[in-house]
Amino acid sequence: MGLFDRISRVVKANLNDLVNKAEDPEKILEQSVTDMQEDLVQLRQAVASAIATQKRTQTQYNQADSQSNQWQQRAQLALQKGDETLAREALVRKKSHAETAATLKASLDQQSAQVESLKRNLIGLESKISEAKTKKDMLKARISAAKAQEQLNNSIGSLNTGSSMAAFDRMEEKVLQIEARAGASAELAAGGSNLEEQFRLLESGGDVDDELAQMKAQLSGGSVSQGKLPAAGKTAASSSESSSVIDAELEELRSELNKM
Repeated sequence: MGLFDRISRVVKANLNDLVNKAEDPEKILEQSVTDMQEDLVQLRQAVASAIATQKRTQTQYNQADSQSNQWQQRAQLALQKGDETLAREALVRKKSHAETAATLKASLDQQSAQVESLKRNLIGLESKISEAKTKKDMLKARISAAKAQEQLNNSIGSLNTGSSMAAFDRMEEKVLQIEARAGASAELAAGGSNLEEQFRLLESGGDVDDELAQMKAQLSGGSVSQGKLPAAGKTAASSSESSSVIDAELEELRSELNKM
């Protein structure tokens, strides 16, 4: 293979590749339908022209055939009148018009066949254009669907789902850590509150014990560090009355404690 042949093949290949890349399916479909419609217009013009020619030829044929018949009648009339010369001249004219009519008849038959063929082609082209329009709409719908699917696939492909899911996992781990710290803080706070409560109870319990000891000392005639008993010179009646009051108070205290 020569160098120029190789260069020519490379150039053709590159041109074909450029053309293929430049082809837009939607535009090509629209242009194809437009071209077919232009062909339809031209074919309609051709059919109209052929029909006009056919009609003109038909008129010419009718005239030639009519004149041939007319000269035939004149020749017969001349012969009946005994004028053979005139009859011969009429027959010559009749023959000329008859030959013209025959020629026009052959042309008319040919034109009629051509018109019928053009009409069939016109009907076929109209049918093809209608089919092409329907197919064009279907292909355009498929192109739009394919482009939408391609765009969706590209969008999905560009998403970094692995990184996003890893981020969710990290955030979930952080949430668990925060929840654990919150639970530990709650336990520590609860523990501290319990300790404070225990000490408070101990302190409050000591006060009650001291007060109880003081009351026992008062009843037994003793003394405590925080108060003094009544004087020893009290009368027995006074002691008896005091004991009755104390008994009543103790009974009332028991009743109150039982209600609690």
